[in-house]
Amino acid sequence: MMRSRFSAYALGRTDHVFRTWHPDTRPSDPAELADDPNLRWVRLEVLGTSGGGMFDAEGTVEFRAHYREGGKPGVMQEKSRFVRSEGQWVYWGPLA
Repeated sequence: MMRSRFSAYALGRTDHVFRTWHPDTRPSDPAELADDPNLRWVRLEVLGTSGGGMFDAEGTVEFRAHYREGGKPGVMQEKSRFVRSEGQWVYWGPLA
């Protein structure tokens, strides 16, 4: 799920990002996820995972997402929580 969401961000497929975000925590308006033309996602590093198996109800993924903004490199690092909702894995949000 993490890789598909990163790919969706990289390709500007905000419909997939919205659809794979838990309804209780996602933005109310999909337009809030509008693609920023100055930002280009270039690489994803998965640093670690826990849970998320066939019999789990939730899991976490720690990652670094590399991007270029205005030609300058940047990195976003997050530990994300994913949960099952109606049988599908969806993004819940960042862990503190």
